[in-house]
Amino acid sequence: MSGRDPYEKHRVATPLELLFDLTFVIAFGISASELSHLLVTGHVGAGITAFMFATFAVCWAWINFTWFASAYDTDDWIYRLMTMMQMVGVLILALGIPPFFASIEHGEYVDNTVLAAGYVVMRIALVGQWLRAAHQDPEHRASCLTYATVVTAVQIGWIGTIFVHAPVVISLAIWVLLACAEMFGPWLAENRGGTPWHAHHIAERYSLLAIIALGEGVVGTVASLTALVGEHGWSTDAILLVIAGTGLTFGMWWVYFVVPTADLLHARREASFPFGYVHMAVFAAIVATGAGLHTAAYFVEGHSDLGVMGTVFAVAVPVGVYIALIYLIYGMLVRSWDVLHLWLLVLTAAVLVIAVLLAWVGVSMALCLLVVTLAPAVTVVGFEVSGHQHAQQALAKRIVDTP
Repeated sequence: MSGRDPYEKHRVATPLELLFDLTFVIAFGISASELSHLLVTGHVGAGITAFMFATFAVCWAWINFTWFASAYDTDDWIYRLMTMMQMVGVLILALGIPPFFASIEHGEYVDNTVLAAGYVVMRIALVGQWLRAAHQDPEHRASCLTYATVVTAVQIGWIGTIFVHAPVVISLAIWVLLACAEMFGPWLAENRGGTPWHAHHIAERYSLLAIIALGEGVVGTVASLTALVGEHGWSTDAILLVIAGTGLTFGMWWVYFVVPTADLLHARREASFPFGYVHMAVFAAIVATGAGLHTAAYFVEGHSDLGVMGTVFAVAVPVGVYIALIYLIYGMLVRSWDVLHLWLLVLTAAVLVIAVLLAWVGVSMALCLLVVTLAPAVTVVGFEVSGHQHAQQALAKRIVDTP
């Protein structure tokens, strides 16, 4: 475990990493389902709160493995078995999401017993991997030991929260402190010599998880369409709904790849922290969009307390957040702002507002969602017309400015 070459040519995701990512399909799917359930039953605040914390837990589990693998993927039998152990932990974590949501909904105390158990399984393997790397890679030993120490210490804190049956607000405040400690650990470790992670590999891994998260949009579309066709048969609304769901998912995928993240990370490795951490919100917004499409299915079936406007809000808000975050990541990576982006953001916001106003005046939900689909199309058209040229100029300047 001497560490991979951070400038290795043609570095790509491995089959084992792709297999590992499949466990997150389950975790994201359960999170989206639980969020949509609480939204349609009128527990909007509890649903959003539980979703934010659950999504952080899921994303952070993925981030821990991904950055380690980018630096120390030896792909020997020990590494493979440790990875399998982490996959088991992710599945346990996923099983803990429903009781976690239920505890937030009822407001008595936070039930994170199974969530913490999943993290224990994952981190036994992760800490073992970091200790192995520390032993076999003297050059990066300080960083590896820092990772192992912080992960172990914070995990003891997570286990401790199982026994804290305090009010939800207090419990979640403790969660925030532990989450901050989690995110401080990598910063501390990377400033003690760092690890040999690979920029293009990391960019690809994040893009692959984004695609997995976008799968929730496809699932939500199918659920909505099944409900609509089952209730009323094929109709104009059914056709509009399938176009809206598919177009929205495809448009969000297109928007994600307008930013040349790999080249920017390669040129500016210090941008790894804002890139890596803000992406957790990006993944959450993508999954929440899928949950919004699930709420549309509940609405069609007549099992939702949300009206047309609330259902449209459930899709439009995460879409708007997602697009804004993509521009934020772009701005942080190039450290400059483009007037074109400001105009595109304004037009995107206008499209989403129009969709909500149409719902307010009584336009059908399917047609309103079709309008929401135009939101990512604004960025797509803007970049295809002139945005890519602006991006290449900004990239060139950023690389030239590299010390």
